[in-house]
Amino acid sequence: MPKIAEIHTIPFRLPMAGSLSWGKAGHLSAAEHVLVRVVTDTGHTGLAEAPPRPTIYGETVQSIKAIIQHHLAPRLVGLDIDDTETISRQMSAIANNHTAKGALDICLHECRAAARGQTLLEYLNPPQRRVKVSYILGIADRDTMLAEARRVYDQGVRVLKVKVGRNFADDLARIQVLQAEFAGSGMWLYADANEGLPPQDAAARLRRLAELGILYVEEPLPVEMIPERAALRQAEILPLIADDSTFTPRDLARELRFNTFDILNIKTARTGYTQSRQMLEMAASQGKGVMVGSQASATLGTVRAAVFAGLDGIDYPSELSFFLKITDDITNHPLRLENGYLDLQQCAGITLDEARLRQFAPG
Repeated sequence: MPKIAEIHTIPFRLPMAGSLSWGKAGHLSAAEHVLVRVVTDTGHTGLAEAPPRPTIYGETVQSIKAIIQHHLAPRLVGLDIDDTETISRQMSAIANNHTAKGALDICLHECRAAARGQTLLEYLNPPQRRVKVSYILGIADRDTMLAEARRVYDQGVRVLKVKVGRNFADDLARIQVLQAEFAGSGMWLYADANEGLPPQDAAARLRRLAELGILYVEEPLPVEMIPERAALRQAEILPLIADDSTFTPRDLARELRFNTFDILNIKTARTGYTQSRQMLEMAASQGKGVMVGSQASATLGTVRAAVFAGLDGIDYPSELSFFLKITDDITNHPLRLENGYLDLQQCAGITLDEARLRQFAPG
């Protein structure tokens, strides 16, 4: 069987239309990611996108390159791509570094698919071939926010994930403006507080959001406040989404034990496919809903997340449209949405454009 022969990391920087602001101080103005490439001794290749998020995971472009080149690659090169037990043990020996390891795991799945003469879509074989998507709408002034929402609606988005948590009065005003703008259009809205609601007022603020028709809320309270988050979920004001509290299967086991959420946001960029499948099964066993989230992925990262989002048990809109905020890309074709859905058949024909990668690789 094919063995891992080479592992490469190539940083790239893609321009964005405007910026994305979230939480207390989160801000993103360009997609500065790392392309990870795994090559086997038989010439099969796997590609994935590793998104550095220093304020979330502590990973940077430089740390992703270093941990792969100096620690993970030496452990993996020479291993059989189907020796999943050894590969898992070797990667688990390195703590944290979520998106570096997630990208490697996705690359290895594509190598296995290629070795069998299959595309990644054929290899994962998701039963759902059309996936309902959502779009992340960051904190911004009214005119900027509305212009962005109108643009992505025209490009096929029908669900908006609205970032909240800095100023609740402003949050409510922005939500009401969006509701007025898209009244009768079929646009859904939900909110992401990024752990930003004050604990003493969280229940009251969720009730106000529920009164406005918000569907669900992601991470309303700080992750460390486990009893408070469990009590908030038990109040059943709105369905709560777990994201920052469930980076890993170990985190998820804790959250399931204390019953802190209703819907799990799986991000394949940080848990690859192997751990993401584990988490999907864990959530399903406890009757939790599941969506697939974004790490502000460009087209390649979106494709990798999308083929996973078609699996059984993923029943909420998935964040598969951030590529609409990126104004240029490193792939051969763009993705397109139609009336709120992404057709996964597109994913089979989208791959890396080497010339465009060179264009957007620094120096």
